[in-house]
Amino acid sequence: MLETTVIIVSCMLCVALFLNLWRLVIGPHKVDRILALDTMYINSIALILIYGIYNKTPLYFEAALLIAMLGFVSSVAFGKYLLRGDIIE
Repeated sequence: MLETTVIIVSCMLCVALFLNLWRLVIGPHKVDRILALDTMYINSIALILIYGIYNKTPLYFEAALLIAMLGFVSSVAFGKYLLRGDIIE
């Protein structure tokens, strides 16, 4: 039962990643593209966690944590770039 649920959720997350990629490519503004990229890394974290549940190993949880930290820092950097036009002052 758990395996079928994991497969269904993985398929849904792959569809969500494809839709995020679509918004990243055709986004009319920079803000749309940055939000699509932010949502893509959140969905990829979820996909990695689902894969870790499927394989029953805690190694993927640590990888997802590292991606989450890098994604947060990159979102802050992109936001600062949009507000000020410069990241390093």
